[in-house]
Amino acid sequence: MTFPAVLAVALAVQLGLALPAAAQAPSPAAAGPAADAACPPLLRHTFPRLQDEKPQSLCQYRGKVLLVVNTASFCGFTPQYEGLEKLHARYKDRGLVVLGFPSNDFAQEASTNKEIADFCENTFGVKFPMFGKTAVRGSDANPLFRELAAHTGRAPLWNFHKYLIGRDGKAVASYTSLTKPDDAALLKTLEQQLVAR
Repeated sequence: MTFPAVLAVALAVQLGLALPAAAQAPSPAAAGPAADAACPPLLRHTFPRLQDEKPQSLCQYRGKVLLVVNTASFCGFTPQYEGLEKLHARYKDRGLVVLGFPSNDFAQEASTNKEIADFCENTFGVKFPMFGKTAVRGSDANPLFRELAAHTGRAPLWNFHKYLIGRDGKAVASYTSLTKPDDAALLKTLEQQLVAR
């Protein structure tokens, strides 16, 4: 807001006049995607992108089928990155997005965000969206993982736990780390969600 506009607002407030439309607080609909009524409640969260830590609203993925995974660089399940990237590439044109959330909750992700990003890209060619390192279980869990645990009845037991979210933005299923990205049961449920409208 320019200095003259600030003066006009201050004068209007003092005189009890209505504020100019441009100076009024934005409506919830104009406040951004997180306030958008069309965005399912589960997706109304913003997280920093792994590569540059710029805030990313999950509302940008509404209407997509999401596979949310907590990841780690130094885990016996870390090779699942390759399968997750193949899954993302195979189904992305049909509406699947894999979302990765690196976590040190199991003491296997000590790297910085930049180091994690470099590792994922250089070692496994990861192209699916990844977010900054975060907590995924317990009282420190980020709000998305708290809600996913509440909806499915299961918090991540280890790295590479997977949650499937349907196009309607509701949690559909939860899979342990032992479920590989090419698991037949996971793929069957995923395919069902991709054709659902």
